[in-house]
Amino acid sequence: MSQGSTAPQPSAPTYDTVEQLVRGQLSRALGGRRGMVEGAVPTAGFTIAWVSTRDLELSLWLSVGMAVALLLARIVQRQTVQFVFNSMVGIGIAAVFALRSGEAQDAFLPGILYNGVYAVVLVGSVLVRWPVVGFLIGSVTGDPTAWHAQPALVKLCSRLTLLLALPCVLRVLVQYPLWLGGEDMVGWLGTAKIVMGWPLQIAVLAGIVWLLGRNSTPLEPPRPATA
Repeated sequence: MSQGSTAPQPSAPTYDTVEQLVRGQLSRALGGRRGMVEGAVPTAGFTIAWVSTRDLELSLWLSVGMAVALLLARIVQRQTVQFVFNSMVGIGIAAVFALRSGEAQDAFLPGILYNGVYAVVLVGSVLVRWPVVGFLIGSVTGDPTAWHAQPALVKLCSRLTLLLALPCVLRVLVQYPLWLGGEDMVGWLGTAKIVMGWPLQIAVLAGIVWLLGRNSTPLEPPRPATA
C-alpha cells in the first residue's frame, strides 16, 4: 500500500424526495429505541424516588446516578454518547432549579420552559412562512433558502413543522398546571413527563410518516445563478 493512500470514507446519504430527506434527518436526530429509553429512565427514577421518600436530594442523586450509568454503558460499548449526554445536561439544569428553590416540582420547570420556547419558535416560523423543517432541506441541497421558492414545498414543510410543534404545545398545556399545583402534584407531573415524552413523540412521528407517505415532492438542487 502506498504511503499516500487513505481509507475510503463513507459517502453521505443521498435523497431524491423531500419525504426521504425528512425521514432520514429525523431518524438520526432521535437515536432510536435506546435513545428513547435513556431519555425516560432518569425522570422515572426521580419521580419514583420522590414519591417514595419525599427526599429531594436523594431523588436528584438517584436520577443523576442512572444517567451516569447509562453514559458509562455507552462508553464501554464504544457507542455515541450524544443522547445520554443531552439527558444529563437536562438533569443537571433541573437539579439546579430544584436545589435553588428547595421545591421538587421545580425540577420539571426547565423542561416546561424549553417546550414553551420550542413551540413558539416552530409555530412562529410557520406563521412567517419560513418553516423550520425547510432549513433541513437547505442544509442538504447546499442552498439554505432555495426551497422557499417552491410553494408546494413550503406547504409541506409547514405541516411537518406544526406536527413537530404539537408535542411541545401539549406538554406545556398539561404540565404547567400540574407544576402550579406544587409538591402534591410531583408524582403526576413526573408521570405526565414520561407519558408525554417518547410515547407522544412516537405518535407524532407516526403522523409525520403518514403525511410523508402521501406525498412525493422532488428534492431539487439549487439552480446556478445566471449572468
